[in-house]
Amino acid sequence: MTRVRRASPDDAPAVARLLHDFNTEYDDITPGIDVLTERIATTLKSGEITVVLAGEAPDGFALLRFSTCLTMEGLEAYLAELYVVPARRGKGIGRALMRATLDLCRERGAAWIFLGTSETDKAARALYESEGFTNREDGESGPLMYFYEREL
Repeated sequence: MTRVRRASPDDAPAVARLLHDFNTEYDDITPGIDVLTERIATTLKSGEITVVLAGEAPDGFALLRFSTCLTMEGLEAYLAELYVVPARRGKGIGRALMRATLDLCRERGAAWIFLGTSETDKAARALYESEGFTNREDGESGPLMYFYEREL
């Protein structure tokens, strides 16, 4: 069974390495491990982000942001990142991270959680859907929902 735990500011270098590798793998922007380490340490200390780590190395992480939910009682959670190192995929680490993330959200009093992923990331989509996530407005048959982003 995969060991999963919450990250502390002392884990910032490991989280930074994973986030850098994730962004590099998917051709996304990365300011480099040193800058990420500083930013992650700062935001972990302030509580702006919460990170769940899996494995001893660690082998994967989930990064969350919580905010007040205006339409329901409690918080809303945004799963900003979920990543497992390529050599460790297919071993249940992503599922362990996802379940620990959902448990953490419930513990923190979150009313709901949302995330975005690419259409081509079939493994991530399969994981999310198997854990009850949907991209349909009313579950199975409603209109498809879209997640948009824009650089400023």
